[in-house]
Amino acid sequence: MPRLVNWWDAHQVSLYLAAIALGAVLGLVAPGAAPVLEHAIEPLLMLLLFATFLAVPLIEIGRALRDLRFLGTLLVVDFALVPFVAWGLSRFVANDDGLLLGVLLVLLTPCIDYVIVFTGLAGGARAKLLAAAPLLMLVQILLLPLHLWVFAGRDVVGVIDVAPFLRAFLLLIVVPLAAAAAVQALARRHPVGRATETVMAGAMVPLMVLTLLAVIGSQVAAVGSEMGTLARLLPLYAGFVVLAVAIGYVASRITQLDVPSTRALMFSAATRNSLVVLPLALALPASLALAPLAVVTQTLVELVAMVVMVRLVPALTPSGRER
Repeated sequence: MPRLVNWWDAHQVSLYLAAIALGAVLGLVAPGAAPVLEHAIEPLLMLLLFATFLAVPLIEIGRALRDLRFLGTLLVVDFALVPFVAWGLSRFVANDDGLLLGVLLVLLTPCIDYVIVFTGLAGGARAKLLAAAPLLMLVQILLLPLHLWVFAGRDVVGVIDVAPFLRAFLLLIVVPLAAAAAVQALARRHPVGRATETVMAGAMVPLMVLTLLAVIGSQVAAVGSEMGTLARLLPLYAGFVVLAVAIGYVASRITQLDVPSTRALMFSAATRNSLVVLPLALALPASLALAPLAVVTQTLVELVAMVVMVRLVPALTPSGRER
């Protein structure tokens, strides 16, 4: 088993690309599987985050919360600087309410789930993002209505239901984090806890593979049916990643963050909360039916971008660089 885990770790980027490709093929060849795959996303994410939280000792989370320079920079980047990028890019689809709302929903909300995994793969400070995840979730719940009111108009706020956000906070943050804390406490005095830590550490790569496959496979057919319209979003989302990474890098230099924190900031700036806001978009009126597809299109672009960033971000921020 250790040999297999080592093989997974050594080939994880290739496995993630294969999962994206397989999910696309499965979704297009067997569209009937989409509902099953869609229902699998949430439990897979919960397991993936449980494994991620379990791999980070709680003492590191406490230490991360005391890093006010990182937390302050993270909040400014995600909620003051990146929203201007989102607004600027959304102007290119301002003539279509469905696309406009979908773009704003996803680009205004920083990720709180698999960004932690990809940050860890790139050698970033995943413990700091883990500690910041509840704060990021709460702030985006509070600011999203304001941002939408400013960027899309007051009428938009009335059709947004906040309940999916609260549910995601409970299922994707509170439950996995509490379970990880319980297992870590058990591991100090019982072999069952230590065995659970070992198993979940080895399961992180397969869980990520399954999550990617489920997300892509469940949504690719719906996106494909509207690709003529959604294609105009591809350069916007790709451009967002480039601009957000640059903002994260520059902000980290200004505030003199260390290399792991810089990498974490770059990932947080570029990665959006698409899996959490998708239920919000699906709950919108039929007249805005393109909004959820706009969200899913961002997910497809982002997942490919994350795999690239796992290699690119460490190259942009070498560990030996001077500050």
